[in-house]
Amino acid sequence: MKFTAEINVMPLKALLDPQGKTVGANLKNIGLDALSNVRIGKHITLEVEADSKEQAEAMVKEASEKLLINPVMESFDFTVTEA
Repeated sequence: MKFTAEINVMPLKALLDPQGKTVGANLKNIGLDALSNVRIGKHITLEVEADSKEQAEAMVKEASEKLLINPVMESFDFTVTEA
């Protein structure tokens, strides 16, 4: 079976997000003062060939933990749906 995985990677909340801080400061410069606490991450999509959704989820979790994120600085969540 083929599945589609969507992975969201974000900086850990305890860490400074310089890119998010820069965007947040510039939102004020363009008159969007109501927007704040900007955090910028990555969105990754991929296809998974697996026998079950559980197997697909296990592979996506392993790929995320071993390759796609830096666990010292980033967290992730993901969804897997049948393609």
